[in-house]
Amino acid sequence: MDSPLIFFAIQFAAAAHSGQYRKGTNVPYLIHPMRAAATLLEAGCPEKLAVAAILHDTVEDCFVTYQQIEALFGAEVADLVRGASEPEKAASWEQRKQHTIELLATAGEDLLLVAIADKIDNIRSIREDIEKRGDHAWTRFRRGREQQRWYYESLAAVFSARLTGAPGAGLATLFRTEVQAVFG
Repeated sequence: MDSPLIFFAIQFAAAAHSGQYRKGTNVPYLIHPMRAAATLLEAGCPEKLAVAAILHDTVEDCFVTYQQIEALFGAEVADLVRGASEPEKAASWEQRKQHTIELLATAGEDLLLVAIADKIDNIRSIREDIEKRGDHAWTRFRRGREQQRWYYESLAAVFSARLTGAPGAGLATLFRTEVQAVFG
């Protein structure tokens, strides 16, 4: 696929995430949104979803505004980025995660697909870290294994219930498989 918009989004996200790393690692943060976008493209999702996946943490974690995203990538992508962002960090971890679960329970399919690609990469990263570090992997997170289990199993239930057609059902199955690999 020759997509100038995707390559522009990659450049934009690379600049926004410059100097950032995945929590507790030496892996450049940009790898995460790139893997989320790759998941969507490999599933046959449209370009706009991959672009939103590439940009999904730029507002939440960088000095980027929704207005900038809208001006450069359009209102549809900006709306997906907004939907994929957690509420402000002042809320507790539990409140932010509950908000995400409730939002996804009523979200449109495009947002669900961007969100599941993000969460697939997150749970895969957790699984890979556990394979390397064992239970010590949980020390990188604000909440421990049981709270993370609640969150990821709740997400799996929402994704399985809401994503029933192609390509979402396949991604929901993949996500559930990864969650089971991590939590049993």
